Amino acid sequence: MNSRLNVGTSVWYREPWPWILMLGPLIVIVAGILTTYLAVVSSDGLVEDDYYRQGLTVNQRFARDHRAIELGIEAELLMGTDGNRIRALLRGKDGVRLPETLKLRIAHPTRQGFDQQVLLRSSGGGAVYTGTVKPFAGRWHITLEDDGQQWRLVGEWMAEKESVLRLPVAVVGTGTAATKGNSD
Repeated sequence: MNSRLNVGTSVWYREPWPWILMLGPLIVIVAGILTTYLAVVSSDGLVEDDYYRQGLTVNQRFARDHRAIELGIEAELLMGTDGNRIRALLRGKDGVRLPETLKLRIAHPTRQGFDQQVLLRSSGGGAVYTGTVKPFAGRWHITLEDDGQQWRLVGEWMAEKESVLRLPVAVVGTGTAATKGNSD
């Protein structure tokens, strides 16, 4: 008696299990290709190309902060109602010659592509400076310096909450100078 087993044979690709087992490695391969694409195409905004040289300039920055303290330089930045004009009111000790132009750097904490550098020109008496900016909102690092880069003031500005930023000079730590922005 020959008994044949009546086993239904089908080709492998019609079975679900090989496909389910291949799905995991396939997902990993697609994710790897996507990650590689994003790494090549996108920019690393926080990484500076010349980070070593920038680290060496820290003492120069502190010297400029100290110079602002010596001169008693204070500034008040006012945003225009339309959001694209900015005015700086600058004060210093008696006898301090105020520059004709100021450099204003508006830097986003994480997205370098939104940073702005604005030249503020003196309008009349030398204590009032104006310039044009692209409207900005959120938290920003502000640096205000003279055109000769002898002194600087720095601070943080929450642009959508505060229309005025005061940059008074404050001494921090052991002999290093920094500024802290305040607003009312």
